[in-house]
Parts: sequence; structure tokens; C-alpha cells
Amino acid sequence: MGNSQEKDLGTRGREDTLKGRIKRVAGQIQTRFGQVTGNKGAEMKGRAKQVEGTAQSAAGGAERNVDDTLDRSKQNK
Repeated sequence: MGNSQEKDLGTRGREDTLKGRIKRVAGQIQTRFGQVTGNKGAEMKGRAKQVEGTAQSAAGGAERNVDDTLDRSKQNK
């Protein structure tokens, strides 16, 4: 992990959680826009973006949990 651009799991987990939440909200806005304008394509893309954001946020949470577990196990040694 010598590369200065690499991030530890905890930092990346927080970043993915935040990016996922932002993507989910953007998807909600796009979905609503599609509903209001009758644009089914925009509505479906917005729904897909919501699902993607939810998954990214959940993955970030899982990464943080793994990092926390690894940190605790290192401290107990």
C-alpha cells in the first residue's frame, strides 16, 4: 500500500457511503423529474441511479465494518 493515492478501508468506506447517498438523492430527483415531465426514460434512469447509490452506500458501510474489525483485532494482539 505504498501508493500515496490508495486509501485505507475506513476512509474509502466513508467516501463510498457519502457518494452513494448523493447518488441516491440525485436518482430521486431524476425520477421525480421524469414523473413530472412524463419522461419514462429519465424516470427509469433515476430509479437505477437510486439502486446504484443504495448499493454503493451499503458497500461503504461494509468496508467500514471490516476496517473496524481489523483495527480491533490488531489492538488485541
